[in-house]
Amino acid sequence: MIIDFHVHVIEPHVFEITRDKNVFTGFGTRPVPAFGRGDVMRQMTIPAVQVERMDKDGIDISVLSASTVLQGSSWADPALDLDLCRRTNDYIADWVRQFPERFLGSFVLPLQDLDASLAEMERCIRDLNMKVVELPVHVKRRYLGDPSLRPIWRAIAEKSVVAFIHPEGVDDLWFQEYRLWNSIGQPIEEAKCLASMIYEGLLEELPNLKIVMAHGGGMLPHNMGRLDRNVAHMPDTARNISRKPSDYLKSLYFDTCLYDPTIAENLVRSVGADRVVLGSDYPVGEMDPIGFVNSIANLTSEELLRVKGGAAAALLGLDRPATAV
Repeated sequence: MIIDFHVHVIEPHVFEITRDKNVFTGFGTRPVPAFGRGDVMRQMTIPAVQVERMDKDGIDISVLSASTVLQGSSWADPALDLDLCRRTNDYIADWVRQFPERFLGSFVLPLQDLDASLAEMERCIRDLNMKVVELPVHVKRRYLGDPSLRPIWRAIAEKSVVAFIHPEGVDDLWFQEYRLWNSIGQPIEEAKCLASMIYEGLLEELPNLKIVMAHGGGMLPHNMGRLDRNVAHMPDTARNISRKPSDYLKSLYFDTCLYDPTIAENLVRSVGADRVVLGSDYPVGEMDPIGFVNSIANLTSEELLRVKGGAAAALLGLDRPATAV
């Protein structure tokens, strides 16, 4: 099986409510993009269009996630946030019902209300048969390692849910110029999230969490030497951890949405091919995700198979044929 772990969906009603309150429009400072160009809107709202693309590209299964940079709802009051999350989750579940052999769905949570989030998680697992949760990098500036968010993480661990972490963008308008929110803002946010999860002891407390970081983990995996040096020279920074910061990377998973095969090769060498999953960021990312993986130098045929689908299949419990899911 070839599995694309990073595929985006838009729920049209949620998009209409949220589009001027998210980073893609500069939080309302830029016009709404004309999604008719390039067929992007159709690709994110019509499941059959995605299946056609999968057939063309040779992808067996896509893991669907909401495009939160376009329709994130964390700005809303808790009641509206919950409603928009539920609409999104039901919408993605319907895609899976239409094509159960081709799609796996992820769900989003109204994380500013932990009780509502725990209830929605239970509903998505029990009623919608979902196994993946999509999380932002922070909740009202509390990055995901913050102790206040432990109830969510303990439930994720207890229910053996896979967490896919994807930023909602950067709210500092400086990053709007040159669309830097996308090119450097997202990787910076991912680095802050990873640092939080490591240094605040989340990965120490819950070592069996199954976490996939979008965009290859952003900037942090490629700068771990600085973190290890920091701990060595300033031991007080390691007060919540028992190992070097770099050691925790090997308990995480990372997708291949990096656009540079050299960086992808370094990532595989750092964490192992069984911790890297193919991720296209469809339909706005890598246009040839399988070709990109094939272009990564010095990988064995076995390593290529793991990255293209073996690692994701094991993570998702899909070691049996997709038709048995």
